[in-house]
Amino acid sequence: MKIIFVGPQGSGKGTQAKIISEKLHIPHISIGDLMRGAKGELKSELDFYMNSGKLVPDELVVKILKERIKEEDCKNGFILDGFPRNLNQTKLLEKITMVDRVVEITLSDEEAIKRISGRLTCANCKASYNEFTAPIPKEKGICDLCKGILIKRADDNPEAVKKRLEIYHKETEPILKEYYKILIKVNGNSEIDKITNEILEKLGY
Repeated sequence: MKIIFVGPQGSGKGTQAKIISEKLHIPHISIGDLMRGAKGELKSELDFYMNSGKLVPDELVVKILKERIKEEDCKNGFILDGFPRNLNQTKLLEKITMVDRVVEITLSDEEAIKRISGRLTCANCKASYNEFTAPIPKEKGICDLCKGILIKRADDNPEAVKKRLEIYHKETEPILKEYYKILIKVNGNSEIDKITNEILEKLGY
């Protein structure tokens, strides 16, 4: 099964995509991770844009994705995490593969801003925490695993999050409403296990 996971920042789509990929034994493909792991000629093309501060063209992203889904572990399907994000990406994706299901995890802007503003990362081991939602560190500002200092990303502030949400509402939501007729919608404002079970049930597992 080929599945797309989409949702606003803070909705937990990455967490759920990873869990569901393990349950269904198909790879979880994060576009960010995919670009960071590019090799050879594709890496050289990427570096040209990234090193010059230019936006990576959708065509190049899809070119990298096309090579990834040719690999053996994708023969029974895969999960795309956070892609496509706009109509152009959707049309380009359609040229290289068809999609069986689209899972949209919904979340209010208010809750998304709260969650993202509360995100913390260990400066040492990179473990992730949140001030408001699980996992909450046992000792404030200290990593449970290595006792490193927990820090916030510079762009995890309410104003920056609002801008990212505006882009999501403007560019991603329209393709869900107008383009995909295979949409599964779940509420992200619930416990992780409950969301996972609802997704699996709606996928038919």
